[in-house]
Amino acid sequence: MSIKVLIADDDAAQRRLIAMLLIKKLGYKIVEAENGQDALSILDADTKEQSIQLIILDLRMPKVSGFEVLEQINLNHPGKPVIILTGSHDVQDAVNAMQMGAIDFLTKPVSSERMIVSVKNAIKMSTLTKEVTRLKKKESGTFGFEDLIGYDGGLANIVGISKKAAASDIPTLIIGETGVGKEVFARAIHGESNRAGGPFVAVNCGAIPENLVESTLFGHEKGAFTGAIQKAAGKFREAEGGTIFLDEVGDLPLDAQVKLLRVLQQREVEPVGAGRAVPVNVRIVSATHRNLEDSVRSGEFREDLYFRLNVFKIELPALRARPIDIPALANHFVTRFSASENSRISTINEAALQKLQTHVWPGNVRELENTLHRAMVLCETEQIDADDIIFETAGNQIMPNANNLSQGSVAPLNKPQEQHVNHAQSGTAQGGAEYTLSMIDENGAFRAMDALENEAMHMSITFHNGNITHAAKALGIAKSTFYRKMDKAL
Repeated sequence: MSIKVLIADDDAAQRRLIAMLLIKKLGYKIVEAENGQDALSILDADTKEQSIQLIILDLRMPKVSGFEVLEQINLNHPGKPVIILTGSHDVQDAVNAMQMGAIDFLTKPVSSERMIVSVKNAIKMSTLTKEVTRLKKKESGTFGFEDLIGYDGGLANIVGISKKAAASDIPTLIIGETGVGKEVFARAIHGESNRAGGPFVAVNCGAIPENLVESTLFGHEKGAFTGAIQKAAGKFREAEGGTIFLDEVGDLPLDAQVKLLRVLQQREVEPVGAGRAVPVNVRIVSATHRNLEDSVRSGEFREDLYFRLNVFKIELPALRARPIDIPALANHFVTRFSASENSRISTINEAALQKLQTHVWPGNVRELENTLHRAMVLCETEQIDADDIIFETAGNQIMPNANNLSQGSVAPLNKPQEQHVNHAQSGTAQGGAEYTLSMIDENGAFRAMDALENEAMHMSITFHNGNITHAAKALGIAKSTFYRKMDKAL
């Protein structure tokens, strides 16, 4: 998706000259208007999916003047960057235009270099302004669905349903693969609810040490346990009047699940060492990449807690299932990186977009962001091409260096040698890579359990790109246990 620019000028030759310049040099898409009335009609019909991102506006036009158009833009399309282009040399015109919010004022005839610099600066300034606005909304708890990027096509129906859920305090469970944007979606639900403006507290349940889950969530008194040198309110009380987001709730240990169930039922928490319960007023939105129904059947997740959390379920599809959203996301990331790093690269061409839309994206939106950041580094022109897009492959995976596993450092290693012998248990991983674990050694005898376990852990590390947390979860063991077993094997 290229950046779209509206050129409003009654001089047809001038319009075409600017249009050809922006198309040839920057790869932008151009919309033309021959008068102010047409310009306003085009802006009113503009859609978020194909949004006009910059307006080049002549001041002296028939029917509706440039100043009137600028006034209407401020009223109905606030935040749209406008460059004034005019034959007038009146300094007061420039002052008035800038006071009304124009980003730049160019006097005809304008050189190609000056026009390109002005347009690039306007796009960068607009991008940074939007990012600052988004960050401020996140901090203030007013981030809503209109602030989401790349959810206009493939998730339009889900957004509509989620807006209904946001209108109440119904417990909401968001299901989706890692990297699909579950937390961003949860923030939008909070921002559209009657708790907007209140605190939004995100907790990664899988990252809390087991012995600290209770105190982290519910708080503790000073001296309640060794190391409790001061009183802590806990995440639930920090979210008072707002929303608490329990990310990867499926990773909570069973004893913590029991206490969380009580919070849901009684609407109160009992800090460690307090001896009395404290009422809380929070909305709970939880998320997981796991299949909680399978976890319930295996006894890893409490059935009663599952039904308490899963009152309203939202399932976010993987990025590969909604390629229609990739152009909007790609354009957003490119313009954001261009602005934040002051890069000469400002757009991505259609060939690169087509390449992105055919990729399977196992890492979803997060992988797309990283891929485009890498492409910006590799690109040698002002526009990202298909050749600049390089995907992570099995051969480029990263796994921990066995000599530094206990410290969690990583180093590139080759994938474990696959073995195909009788009596082997095998499976096929994502992307078609086959992982086979041989039960028999080269002498025909059964291999020791420690050796099998060690190989299984190395395979899991490789498959999960060196992520110890995911590798341990895949094997159904705690991360601390994983580290201990690996240290023992060295």
